[in-house]
Amino acid sequence: IDIRDVSLRYGDRQVIKRVSVQIEQGEFFVIIGPNGAGKTTLLKALSGLHPLSAGDIEIRQKAIAGYSRKELARTLALVPQQINADFPFTVAETVLMGRYPHLGLLSVEGREDLRLAEQAMELTEVSHLASRRLGQLSGGERQRVIIARAICQQSKILLLDEPTASLDPAHQLRIMDLMERLRQQEQLTIVMVSHDLNLASTYADRLLLLKDGEVEQIGTPRQVLTQEQLSKSYGCTLLVDENPLLGTPRVSLVSEKIAAAIKSEKVEL
Repeated sequence: IDIRDVSLRYGDRQVIKRVSVQIEQGEFFVIIGPNGAGKTTLLKALSGLHPLSAGDIEIRQKAIAGYSRKELARTLALVPQQINADFPFTVAETVLMGRYPHLGLLSVEGREDLRLAEQAMELTEVSHLASRRLGQLSGGERQRVIIARAICQQSKILLLDEPTASLDPAHQLRIMDLMERLRQQEQLTIVMVSHDLNLASTYADRLLLLKDGEVEQIGTPRQVLTQEQLSKSYGCTLLVDENPLLGTPRVSLVSEKIAAAIKSEKVEL
């Protein structure tokens, strides 16, 4: 993915300002930043859902504007942040929709399509929900179904907007570990928006830190997740030390309560 001097607008408001970055094949790339930084808007632009006001995006050395919707869907899959609970389909039907980009105009799903849908449901642990409608599921269950649909799509680029936000800790780790396995085994390129800085630190090859629509920093977790940089970008005190298991940066919030306790002990951050 080659993003060159991209700017994006909502009406008169510019939400992304001249962002440039290259994402390599097989990379786990995470976009972070405070609320309103433009993370989701940039992801929508990568999926062809938001028009560019300036700049260019190339996917596999082809301008995104040159893709048909179906061709783009065979190239990349999007897991959005919000999922409509009134979607009137069962889990199995929803996951099987991931095969649509691979079917002809009048074609119906075949045995291989059904096998891939079943496999995707097993990977995301939703097989037991196959006959239930999305409106009958919890937010976390719906999220896993949409991830299953994206896996069933068999695209080589996976775009994820806060995929673990509604999941409990166990399912957060299972989904992230699954993404890492797919990246390694299938050479998927994963681009993920996340507010969880510790998940980003654990799984990302590189991070893009946005603030007010502009690039604050691009680099490895060690380069980006520094106490000085994060405190400046997020406008609050964040403590960064080393994860004792991985040696990666570990980020902790410093609330007023914690700061008062530290002050009373005369400990400096």
